[in-house]
Amino acid sequence: MSEGEISMDDPRADDVRQLLERHHEFANAHSPPEDVHALDVDGLLDPGVMFFSFRLDGELLGIGALQQLDLGHAELKSMHTAHARRRHGIGRAMVAHLVGVARHRGFRRVSLETGSMSAFATARSLYADAGFRPCGPFGHYRASPNSTFMTLWLDGPDATA
Repeated sequence: MSEGEISMDDPRADDVRQLLERHHEFANAHSPPEDVHALDVDGLLDPGVMFFSFRLDGELLGIGALQQLDLGHAELKSMHTAHARRRHGIGRAMVAHLVGVARHRGFRRVSLETGSMSAFATARSLYADAGFRPCGPFGHYRASPNSTFMTLWLDGPDATA
């Protein structure tokens, strides 16, 4: 789906809020409350977060964010594609865009947390296809059987991931 456009967006926009609501509903339906790490609108407005949307002819089809953890490390957050448009390359385009932004900003590593349950299998596959590999908890996360942690080193493979 190359005809869409990814650009910075405002998480307070009505259509974005609606898609974020579906993102939170999905996370809460498949994860226990203590393992739902999705950012809310206020979290997405943090100065350390860059929030993007994928739109086609003005229609919001996907969202994603990049959160700075430290000078060399960022985290993918709030990845979600509209249900009717899944498996059309929107998630793949968003991941590629976010990794490109991370490279441009000089990050050495991009990590993420996603669910370990079967409902998140497609997401884990998407990230693995983009080069992310399993890693241990990072940042504020703690080990949990409900979480899968993945990382991508932007300056080549690193055995300490």
